[in-house]
Amino acid sequence: MREVSPVQNWLLIMLVMAASGVLYSVMFFQDSRPFIGAIFALCMGMPIIAFERKVFLRGLQRRIEQLPTFTFFLAELFIYEILMSVGFAVAGLSLWGLGLITPSSWVDAVVLPFNAFLYALAVCSLMIFVLRVRELLGRDVFASMLVSRYRKPVSEERVFLFIDLVDSTAFAEKHGDLRAQQMLSSLFAAFAEPVRKHKGTIDDYVGDAAIISWPLERGVKFARCVNCIFDIIGAIEADAENWLKTYGQVPRLRAALHGGNIITAEIGVDHHKITYFGDTINTTSRLESLCKTLNRAVLISADLAQRIQLPSKVVAEDLGQHAVKGRGQSLGVISLVKADNHIAAPKLQAGVTAPT
Repeated sequence: MREVSPVQNWLLIMLVMAASGVLYSVMFFQDSRPFIGAIFALCMGMPIIAFERKVFLRGLQRRIEQLPTFTFFLAELFIYEILMSVGFAVAGLSLWGLGLITPSSWVDAVVLPFNAFLYALAVCSLMIFVLRVRELLGRDVFASMLVSRYRKPVSEERVFLFIDLVDSTAFAEKHGDLRAQQMLSSLFAAFAEPVRKHKGTIDDYVGDAAIISWPLERGVKFARCVNCIFDIIGAIEADAENWLKTYGQVPRLRAALHGGNIITAEIGVDHHKITYFGDTINTTSRLESLCKTLNRAVLISADLAQRIQLPSKVVAEDLGQHAVKGRGQSLGVISLVKADNHIAAPKLQAGVTAPT
């Protein structure tokens, strides 16, 4: 599937938003200059989309997301009203100043009519719903389900990254299951930005582990799959003080990378899901288990490593051939570490914990 850049994604959103404004002008005003409606729609709708996608006011959005559902709904509606009203006023005054519209008074130029508010709210709500479903399923999964790409099983090549939280059981025994789940939620949230940045997809969460994948060509390009795991580790290390303050320790991760041919299929009746079958995903899981045996934090199969030009910040350590449970032949295994940690920390270090 062809990659869609963030710029292309935003251009598509703007195009749909502008089209909704043109439709409004044609339906209600029979305006011979539909671009006027497009300008109003862009000025009113794009700030809302940008807010929902956390382009600005992220702190405010995090706070309202913690509210009860009904209060959250009212808060969102209030914010939408403010953003749309400001956008309408900016567009109205700008078009009036350019002589493109001639309102009877300045009030008509800056005050959002109620019917326009309802129309804009409906359009924005529909777009936000589609974007939320897209984020819930993942960009690639959403597009694939939309076109029924995997309704029949498809053979393709993918890269898999398995990430597992070290000592999660011990943390749960000490702090309780609820606290452990809160920590996992925070940890998985930290994965989101690096995965998005490197154009991957979080396919599933299994207990304290996450499964991330890429189409093979995309994953090896610019060493995205490798950069992704080290960006995740870097983000956690950079926020170590907050992890210590909130949970009493900084999460330690084990990760494994492997790629190859798999079968991808859409399964389920009431609940549909795109899932993967084959030796590649099983091998990745068992390679991640080798992290504990070999006392290494990040492992990559030699087969996949040969297809990647490793970034300068990463050093590879060849660990030779290892037997992998359930696999008929041994697997070449390579350990990856950050270049600046190569001498000091070639192995999986003990966790950092808050003083007691």
